[in-house]
Amino acid sequence: MKVVDFIKKKSEILAQAQHQFQLKEWISPTIRDYWTEFLNKANNTQLASWVREHPLRPLTNDNAEAQPKAIVLHPEAQTLLIELSNHIGQEIHVGEWLEIDQQRIDQFAEVTMDFQWIHTDPERAAAESPFKTTIAHGFLTLSLLPVLTESVNPDEPMYPTAKMAVNYGLNQVRYPYPVKVGNKLRARTRLAKIEPIKRGLELTKEITIEIEGCRRPACVAESIVRLYF
Repeated sequence: MKVVDFIKKKSEILAQAQHQFQLKEWISPTIRDYWTEFLNKANNTQLASWVREHPLRPLTNDNAEAQPKAIVLHPEAQTLLIELSNHIGQEIHVGEWLEIDQQRIDQFAEVTMDFQWIHTDPERAAAESPFKTTIAHGFLTLSLLPVLTESVNPDEPMYPTAKMAVNYGLNQVRYPYPVKVGNKLRARTRLAKIEPIKRGLELTKEITIEIEGCRRPACVAESIVRLYF
């Protein structure tokens, strides 16, 4: 049943009970979103006229429980929020170069069971691959984000006041150029956004993995990290 027909049917029931004023109170928040469309499409002009004369009232204390509660940050989280807010849109980290050798590629293949020859067979890659050598798995490059961004160093944590940093996921990932065996990689990180969450902060970072001596990056990713205090 369409929303308009549903409301009209309900209004007829209410009208018979001589309680038309209940219609406005009965409408759910979801149907409120379709209120304007309903007014434009309603066939019952008498009902539409009545509705225009009785605008929906704003939320009061009676239904305030439906509103999300304000987030109260830990003092250390509040301090970090203020500090990092001054760096939104800026580059906040440039990592060290890390060489990708065949041993690392083979070890990743063992873990993931991805033994495609373009990664693990140097002789065949030299003969048949357009790159003339083996290349790293795309997911290998992605899995190196923590070490390339130096976010897993227990001796020098990036956010020492946070009790825990959690990888919350990725919004998007692209691999513009393959990583050949022997290439060196490093990460450049830009802070895109920071938001308060329950018990902490959520950081959105734009990370670019560079290949030494190459104009095109190996990987571009938008990473979400959550800090808990």
